Amino acid sequence: MVDNRYATALVIGSVLSLLAAVYLSVAAGTQHWYQFNSPPIKREGRNVSELKEDFGDFDEKSYSDTMYRLNGTLGLWWRCIRVPRLSLWYKEPDPKLETHCVSFTLQQQFSSKYKHPGNHNSEEDLLRTYLWRCQFLLPLVSLALVFLSGLVGVCACLCRSFTPTLGVGVLHLLAGLCTLGAVCCFLAGVDLLRQFSPPPEGVDGTLGWSLYLALISFPLQMMAAALFLWAARSHRKNYTRMTAYRVA
Repeated sequence: MVDNRYATALVIGSVLSLLAAVYLSVAAGTQHWYQFNSPPIKREGRNVSELKEDFGDFDEKSYSDTMYRLNGTLGLWWRCIRVPRLSLWYKEPDPKLETHCVSFTLQQQFSSKYKHPGNHNSEEDLLRTYLWRCQFLLPLVSLALVFLSGLVGVCACLCRSFTPTLGVGVLHLLAGLCTLGAVCCFLAGVDLLRQFSPPPEGVDGTLGWSLYLALISFPLQMMAAALFLWAARSHRKNYTRMTAYRVA
């Protein structure tokens, strides 16, 4: 028999866990983790076309400079720029901007970073390399831990046992730490990139809404973990006291 307090804690914890998983999934799949605000410049069609073509190449120096100049945004799996929409019939005096995005392949995610971005003959920067790898691996690990905790919770319900709830809380605690680690690795990596490849004067960098979604998912996972751990421990103490009372 489960007390209403513990059942309520489990329901609230499950809802928080679901919200955190949705927020983190949306954050990991979108490109608005960090965005650059470039000053208005004169854009010739040929120059923009060349920048757009160079942006498709996986060269850190090349695509970072393009993002600096064309209001780029950076995510875990995407990099995007804002370019004028080209017209085939006439040249618009104030063309509308459209978003052009390029995804990072799995091989590119595991590629090495260098002390001097764009120069593959320079020394490998191990810190930036592992920060880059951790920033996209940790969200996947976090989602996997939440999914595993959901399977454990379903098995616990089917077996009508309250004991696995402690394991569910621990898994959510680890998932929250992975989410926080992903955000920290991303911010540290962007800061190091700005140091090795500084943006031009007048270009400002701001945090995007995707990163804020990941930040929101972290406390949700921690609150869910606290509820699961509290319910498991309190129920265990209550059960032990009831058993001791019956024996006495």
